[in-house]
Amino acid sequence: MHIIKYIHKAPLRVMKIKQRQSRARMRRSMLKIKDALAQEKQETIDMLAIYKRYTQRQASKAELKIANRQFLDLLKGLGLGVFAILPFAPITIPLIVKLGKIVGVEVLPSSFNNNQNKE
Repeated sequence: MHIIKYIHKAPLRVMKIKQRQSRARMRRSMLKIKDALAQEKQETIDMLAIYKRYTQRQASKAELKIANRQFLDLLKGLGLGVFAILPFAPITIPLIVKLGKIVGVEVLPSSFNNNQNKE
């Protein structure tokens, strides 16, 4: 067999373009995570306000359902936070999310799921 070698005319330029694309992809990912965390923060603040009104008997049943749903999302986030401090977290967290999808359990908070559906 005859091996043909292909030499690119501008390998440095191609490497720079790939590097810029990689940085842009990483930046977009980080911005999505930032938006999801900002949404979770706002929902948690709203949840605490609803619970405060509930203690004063000023919250409705519908508001209480919304607050309870957000509380479950908060617990999901805390559960993943435990795995974040373990060694090999970049491997274990995606594995847990994937296994959760296979089993039918939603592991990520709702704000992260909504961002994935928007893509």
